[in-house]
Amino acid sequence: MHAAPVTADGSCIRWVELPGEHEPARVYLHGLGAAAAPYFAAVATSPALAGHRSLLVDLLGFGLSDRPVDFGYTLEDHADALAAALRAAGVEAADVVAHSMGGAVAIVLATRHPELVGRLVLVDANLDAIEPTPVRVGSSGIASYSEEEFLRSGWREVRERVGPHWWSTMRLAGREALYRSAAHLARGSVPVMREQLLSLSLPRTFLRPAVDGPLEGEKALVAAGVDVVAVPDCGHNIMLDNPEVFARLTARALGAH
Repeated sequence: MHAAPVTADGSCIRWVELPGEHEPARVYLHGLGAAAAPYFAAVATSPALAGHRSLLVDLLGFGLSDRPVDFGYTLEDHADALAAALRAAGVEAADVVAHSMGGAVAIVLATRHPELVGRLVLVDANLDAIEPTPVRVGSSGIASYSEEEFLRSGWREVRERVGPHWWSTMRLAGREALYRSAAHLARGSVPVMREQLLSLSLPRTFLRPAVDGPLEGEKALVAAGVDVVAVPDCGHNIMLDNPEVFARLTARALGAH
């Protein structure tokens, strides 16, 4: 396990690193309440994707990383902290493979720190702000509480709604980190992630579950050069639901053989 301090008080981002002979490095980012290794280790070591130096990074507040309570956890905060970790790791022009909230962070990272990102593979990533609502799981459900409500008792209700699989990694998150990350994800970045993605000039691929149908604004994304790919036989967690196809499509997006 590797670590790098990313805040003034020395809070660290940590990652599992898989060695490889090929460049560029690959950076895998998890979604809200998740951790990188449980979601990406199997596909990152699959024959289609193995051989590159690969960093399975836990964003600040999640997984193995520190959970500072005085950190803002905006998408911009996450992107800047991640940038500090990647610079400490000697990473430049990385292939970034990012799921859900991690995809939103990756878009902001590519905008704010363009030298660190060479190609983007977004895995059913958040592109737009969403309305908080307590009847949904994920960021919109968490953001429907105030922070005080969530820290007092709301996290228990969320635990029951998300179920044991998601909670197995969500329980590792700092509760302030989980709430603030969800609330800021629901609000979106400034400008919003979709606008930033459209303005990027680097190679971009968006993997979406085929069952969901076309993305909102998919034609505009394609017109701007984003390769939108429908993945069969999966839900939101594409890399877990259909790992073989996920690995093959990701390798194709990254120009691997």
